[in-house]
Amino acid sequence: MTAADGPLDWGCYPMAPFAGRIRNGRFRYAGREHQLTRNLPPHAIHGTVYDQPWKVEHAERTDAVLVTELGHDWPFAGRVIHRVRVRDDAVELRLEVWADDESFPASCGWHPWWRRRLGRGEALALDLDAGAMWARDDDGIPSGDLEPPSEGPWDDCFTDLAGPPVLRWEGAIEVTVESTCMDVVVFDEPSHAMCVEPQTGPPDALRLTPVVVEPGLPLVAEATFSWKVLA
Repeated sequence: MTAADGPLDWGCYPMAPFAGRIRNGRFRYAGREHQLTRNLPPHAIHGTVYDQPWKVEHAERTDAVLVTELGHDWPFAGRVIHRVRVRDDAVELRLEVWADDESFPASCGWHPWWRRRLGRGEALALDLDAGAMWARDDDGIPSGDLEPPSEGPWDDCFTDLAGPPVLRWEGAIEVTVESTCMDVVVFDEPSHAMCVEPQTGPPDALRLTPVVVEPGLPLVAEATFSWKVLA
């Protein structure tokens, strides 16, 4: 993972209560229009919790539970619970998006950055077997249509996955990205890093494929990043 150059350019941060871009930072729910902070003008991107402080509710040597409120940049009261478990050969993650007293649409996911090259110069390759990708319009945001996957470079969302994405540094290590999420965004345009992001829906999901979170009925996503050393 790469060192941080900005608030969105680090580690493996959780995205909630939406993942990816929201067109013009606007969405409609229950007859009301809502305007979000346009933190990637003219759009909103990656939710409201990636740069917020989190409270540690539980911590052991290999397990932690973190909690944060959705904050003033989200028009509904709620919270996110992030559970992290570390094994010898994997990291297990679980995101829960909870509504306090009023339902709202949501999506969520993770945004891991992976280095293109390791210390000995091993280059990163990606195995991705997807049946379709979300077509992007002139704004670079899914239009709602699906199309056959194209050749990279990508800043695109893929779906109908035949198996989990696999990142491979030949002769060094292989990482498999297993998730309950139906979509994965691949951003491989930077020369120094690649992002492979499990998401419960595509960018602009609050319009295209919203999941309604109700009090007592959270949106839940799980992901496991497992690795093995290559001979």
